[in-house]
Amino acid sequence: MAINKAMRAALTVLSYPDINIKKNYPLERGLVEIASRRLKKPELYRIWEHKVSCGTHEIPVRIFTPPEDGHTSVILFFHGGGWVTGSIDSYDGVCADMASMTSRTVVSVDYRLAPENPFPASLEDCYAVTREIFQNEKLLRTRAEEIVVLGDSAGGNLAAAVSLMARDRGEFLPARQILIYPATGNDHSDQSPFPSVRENGSGYLLTSKRVRDYMELYCPSPSERDNPYVAPLMAEDFSDQPDTLIITAEYCPLRDEGEAYGNKLREAGNRVEIYRMPDALHGYFSLPVRFAHVRKTYELINKFLGDRTVNE
Repeated sequence: MAINKAMRAALTVLSYPDINIKKNYPLERGLVEIASRRLKKPELYRIWEHKVSCGTHEIPVRIFTPPEDGHTSVILFFHGGGWVTGSIDSYDGVCADMASMTSRTVVSVDYRLAPENPFPASLEDCYAVTREIFQNEKLLRTRAEEIVVLGDSAGGNLAAAVSLMARDRGEFLPARQILIYPATGNDHSDQSPFPSVRENGSGYLLTSKRVRDYMELYCPSPSERDNPYVAPLMAEDFSDQPDTLIITAEYCPLRDEGEAYGNKLREAGNRVEIYRMPDALHGYFSLPVRFAHVRKTYELINKFLGDRTVNE
């Protein structure tokens, strides 16, 4: 659907351009949890009792299994929320849908949130879970080459950073990654080199101001925001990365930086597919699968993974 004048007016009201996320992030978390919960809890999941250790704490992981026996491959999922909000509970519906629509086991990671746990806490959590599954194929009875990392928004940022870190540390390397409207840059001001930050930075739910607030909570030190593990687009070396599918949204402030990251990966010799979802807003992937944009996303994902059809 195209965004008409009435919808633009409604989106402007809903975008909350002046909210102070840095002061009100606990309230924001609560609202996200309430708004994202579906009336009927998904039935096809179980809690993985095997916790993953990371330093002095353990990371909760939730496993979502498809309704019928499907592939032995696994999708490792990192949720969005600006590194500040979101949880495995708020993404229950998304992950249950993902398992059903892809016929794959989905592993959702409940990484630590900022600002209580700023960078690199959430990244190290995601990396620790990924390493555990890659290095112990018996845990989920899958092979390393069948493990896919996937994230949306801040989760897409974490997925890209995990792949960079995996290459740099040399412990494992995902064969494929899927980044849905990922945050890859570190400049969301009016001086940003990306037009989408200015063109879509207000009036489309996610504002550029909110992205800046999230970034400041996640990475308080301005000098550290040039770290490619914070902003993957700042990497000097884009080689030896997984086959990559990047899906951006037309009316998203992160659109251009996500596509720029895909182009950098492609220029470095990696296999990359980039698709801009027309008439879509940031966050659309959290909608139920009856929405056309969500169904199209699963068509793209399944084609990328080697499956030509989307489950009904």
